[in-house]
Amino acid sequence: MQTVDAVDSPVGTVPIRLVLFDIDGTLVSTGGAGVKAFGEAFEAAFGIPNATEKIKFAGRTDYSLFRELCQWNEVEFSVAHRDLFFENYLRLVDNHLQANEGGPFPGVLQMLDDLAALPDAPAIGLLTGNIEEGAKRKLGTYGLWDRFAFGGFANDNEDRNLIAAAAKAKGSEYLERPLEGSEIVVIGDTPKDVACGKYIEARTLGVATGGASLEELVACTPDWAVPDLTHLGAAEICGR
Repeated sequence: MQTVDAVDSPVGTVPIRLVLFDIDGTLVSTGGAGVKAFGEAFEAAFGIPNATEKIKFAGRTDYSLFRELCQWNEVEFSVAHRDLFFENYLRLVDNHLQANEGGPFPGVLQMLDDLAALPDAPAIGLLTGNIEEGAKRKLGTYGLWDRFAFGGFANDNEDRNLIAAAAKAKGSEYLERPLEGSEIVVIGDTPKDVACGKYIEARTLGVATGGASLEELVACTPDWAVPDLTHLGAAEICGR
């Protein structure tokens, strides 16, 4: 595993064909737009204020968060209630994103540019707990949405591991051939990101810009763990 102090890269002989990025805490900070909108949307939909006080958001999926909110606040979980909630959520998250707080983390734009410029460049996708429309609005605020060919989203599954499996399958479809886990790098800021990458047997890069400290990420034994993406180059993670 490579940390900021390490010298050798763990890259093996199989070249990377797909790089998957988490969004919140990894690519961008939104100034807490999603968390704020979650609480406001639950109140708007069901009349219950402060519903998110007991909820931990880091590394979670939007659909699983909504299910937990229903359990904590004794609201019946149903697809109709979920649709109502996310209708409110998208309206409210836009309000917070328009405040224009936050932005890409250090090294993100350079990493995306460098990945795209590599010889035989890998596909670049998303692996996120956001619903797809929420992801589009967050990344679109900072001009990043069009940098990604496809993604795995909460719409695919409540379980982050199964979102990873969906992203791998979409990558195989996009590249028009089956992908092995060893051909994929998953980049995220929480132990759950590392775990879902390992679930699909991908290489994993933990970046301490969001939901976990560098020490917490190192403890999850990713292939790399860095303070931010300025500490690791695109060529290093892709074996170019």
